[in-house]
Amino acid sequence: MKKFLIALTAPALLGLGLAAQTLSAPSSAVTRPVTAPSPASQRPAAMAAHQVAHTSTPMSLAEQTAVVKTYCVTCHSEARKVGGLSLAAFDPAEAGRAPDVAEKIIRKLTAGMMPPAGARRPDEATLVSLRDALITRIDTAAALRPNPGWRPFQRLTRAEYVRSIRDLLDLEVDVASYLPPDTITDGFDTVADGQTFSPALLDGYLRAASQISRLALGDRSASATTASYTVSGFQSQMGYIDGTPFGSRGGLAATHVFPADGTYRFTAKLVRTVSGELFGNTAVAMAASKELLEVTLNGDRVAVLEVHQGMSDADKGGLTIVTPPIHVKAGPQQLAVAFVARQSGPLDDLMTPIQNTLIDTRYGTGFGITSAPHLQDVAIGGPFEVTGVSETPSRRRIFTCRPTTASQEETCAATIVRTIATQAFRGTVRPEDFGDLMRVYYQGRKQDNFEGGLRLALQATLAHPRFLFRVEQRAPTAGTTRIADVELASRLSYFIWGTAPDSALLDTARAGRLATPALVAREVRRMLADPKAEALTSRFWSQWLRLQDVAKMRPDGLAFPYWDVALSEGFTRETQLFFEHLVREDRSLLEMLTADYSFVNERVARHYGIPNVVGPDFRKVQMPETRRAGILTQGSTLLLTSVADRTSPVQRGKWVMQVLLASPPPPPPPNIPAFEATKAVAAGRLLTVRERMEQHRNNPACNSCHRVIDPIGLALENFDVTGRYRIKDSGSPIDVTGELYDGTKVDGPIGLRDALLRRKESIMLSFTESLMTYALGRRIEDFDMPTVRKVIRDAAANDYKVSSFITGVATSPAFRMSAAAPTETADSRR
Repeated sequence: MKKFLIALTAPALLGLGLAAQTLSAPSSAVTRPVTAPSPASQRPAAMAAHQVAHTSTPMSLAEQTAVVKTYCVTCHSEARKVGGLSLAAFDPAEAGRAPDVAEKIIRKLTAGMMPPAGARRPDEATLVSLRDALITRIDTAAALRPNPGWRPFQRLTRAEYVRSIRDLLDLEVDVASYLPPDTITDGFDTVADGQTFSPALLDGYLRAASQISRLALGDRSASATTASYTVSGFQSQMGYIDGTPFGSRGGLAATHVFPADGTYRFTAKLVRTVSGELFGNTAVAMAASKELLEVTLNGDRVAVLEVHQGMSDADKGGLTIVTPPIHVKAGPQQLAVAFVARQSGPLDDLMTPIQNTLIDTRYGTGFGITSAPHLQDVAIGGPFEVTGVSETPSRRRIFTCRPTTASQEETCAATIVRTIATQAFRGTVRPEDFGDLMRVYYQGRKQDNFEGGLRLALQATLAHPRFLFRVEQRAPTAGTTRIADVELASRLSYFIWGTAPDSALLDTARAGRLATPALVAREVRRMLADPKAEALTSRFWSQWLRLQDVAKMRPDGLAFPYWDVALSEGFTRETQLFFEHLVREDRSLLEMLTADYSFVNERVARHYGIPNVVGPDFRKVQMPETRRAGILTQGSTLLLTSVADRTSPVQRGKWVMQVLLASPPPPPPPNIPAFEATKAVAAGRLLTVRERMEQHRNNPACNSCHRVIDPIGLALENFDVTGRYRIKDSGSPIDVTGELYDGTKVDGPIGLRDALLRRKESIMLSFTESLMTYALGRRIEDFDMPTVRKVIRDAAANDYKVSSFITGVATSPAFRMSAAAPTETADSRR
């Protein structure tokens, strides 16, 4: 059957042009066709929207040229070419013909980074006037030659695959064991030409389709297998874990999909200390009693395992305990394995009196293990005896009809296959595709039975290119074309929901009610009100802010013994709920910096010093006065921009410049000494991070960049690696004052916030570029910048409400239209 599916899938993949080199070809290898300018009398009135109305003082062309020659060419000459850019031949009058250079100037002027700190600068009004003159000239030229851009087809990312399966089959799956991590390009996993394709990936899709179809329909012939769930070595096992029985201690909780009704065994493995002991040396009293490990399914206790000192262990790597056979029904079940709490007070730790961090022997350290036993992993084995397949949510979703006689099977199978394929293929099932799927059904029916045939047809559907890839009709060889409504529905759905369009959106598309920007905007409003719009938070916002890096950060266990992975997860959830609130309540984007509230649970609130928050649920709270700087002072941002044993003003400054200001600093030059090479002690005392940074900046090769980056990061030094507020570093008072690259004085996070708000145009630029990159599935090019600026202007007229940006992107020509595919050059064919 695998060979049959490959034979079915491979030709279609080739028909879609899914060669790996095509997907990963750099944009420089192609040339984009440019449409001929239309006469002014034929230009639509809407093109006037590309032109900008400015409040700055108009500047003559001679004045523009003089400013560039006087203040810019000194550094950006043919001889020096600072940043690889020469402006010696740049003519502001020709900015529309050199948008790549002009856009670089505009970006730096908007952020206030040009001329650089320490160089001669004209007054701010002059720089703003120059920037606005360049913008007007570029946007006017772009209105004459509109270019919505082009991208190749996209394959579903991991997250999109999981969400699409959930909507299609009402089944939660973990595809990490089948599909490799997605490539991040320009900050996002949705960029089409960064998505690779290989034979190994095709094999992963086939294996995933086989397993998912088996779990969705159930498998009466299932053989025994083993699935494992592992507790992070940095997960505290001292307190309550969300999803476990209330009042329990530690453990883990997971949703496991059982393939059939039958008997299963659950194996729990506990962590031993470095010395080989199950309990710590201080747990004499506890060793005299038994620890109880409770196993529950859907909240019902199914087993209680006794744990005590001296139990035998064959492999000496950890204590293994196995339940007796337990009968479990097919489908998703909520599994929880946790210790029964035996004491009301906190347990002592081997390292500190109240230690919430587990650093176990798997990480090669001998400290930090608590005196109570810790769960390492849980394995589920089975089914050992299959008794049938119970009704499950997936089966109810799939079986829209049920044949009662053999003569009804073919008609019912055709109905089910067409229904599933229509949703899986996002609205269109071609006759040849339907025929292929039915042939798979017939083969499976011949080998097995009715359900066996459906399982193979479902497997073929999930391995089909029209499910795995979002393909759109190509534009003509020249000019532009409007994306078909059904394809536009998929663009909208994966942009806002991260999954396939629902039936209402497809019906709207089939009826031609996505033909105008106003109709698209109406549908966007409906989609944003749907709970599935949460995907904007967990997908777009998280990638824009680099929240995936929070989980990678491991603070030093000796320096920060109160940290554990639950705190990092809480930080991430805090930020996600914060931005979900901005979307749901349609707040101003500026609140990402000005909000005096956040969302915390007990664990995060205790870390922040916020009283009267109890339990694992997150709720909206007022933040302390010193932490009223929105995202700048949230634990997620502060943790991901630190290193294990100290804060990093460089990482924090770089994050602000790259994420918020869209002006990342250049990479460091070679042979720069590491920060750790600076002295940590002087005059008999430990130096603060700021004092060590000042040493580092004494190197002339370091100073030019660090005087731009460091003041931003140093303004956040009141927060340690884990985001906890402090007033001293290494025993000395912290100094959070400084001067930014544009001369603005800052004093702590509030001063930094106010300085950034004065550059809100850069923040809006960064956000809109990122939103368009995510939505379009391609890099933002110079010809996109007039559209970016129009989205920002329209949002400014609506108080920068989040919905204005989303609607502006969704109704833009770049989203609704497509240019012709790039033409190959001789270089690209080599």
